[in-house]
Amino acid sequence: MAELKTKLTKANVEKFLKTIKDEQKRKDCFVIAEIMERATKSKPEMWGASIVGFGRRKYTYANGKEGEWMVIGFAPRKQNIALYGLKIFKMTTSGLKEDKGENDFLLKLGKYKEGGGCLYINRLSDINTKELEKIIKLALKRQT
Repeated sequence: MAELKTKLTKANVEKFLKTIKDEQKRKDCFVIAEIMERATKSKPEMWGASIVGFGRRKYTYANGKEGEWMVIGFAPRKQNIALYGLKIFKMTTSGLKEDKGENDFLLKLGKYKEGGGCLYINRLSDINTKELEKIIKLALKRQT
């Protein structure tokens, strides 16, 4: 496995969020940051140029080399907002989730897309933020 290119930086999260041109997306990102900070009890940190991460966890590559990555995070993108570390549900061959009660969270979440290990939302008004908080808490529990 190649070493991750996206690394922790010393960039200021608030300054970064204030550069988001779309006013609604900027407001949504500040709210997401508050939700994630409250859930993780960790201050936000910049990972690379555009990812806001919370908490840190170590991992080990197959070759024994260690790395560090955020526990959860988000990135404002042109088309949407990517939520990292929350895709905790396994897909089955039929495209449905394996159900151990987790489906209830996604069914109640609202409008979102999945892909590449992320959940993608267009705006907070498309989703139920209380369900997002539940998904974040479940993701944190599963990562520890």
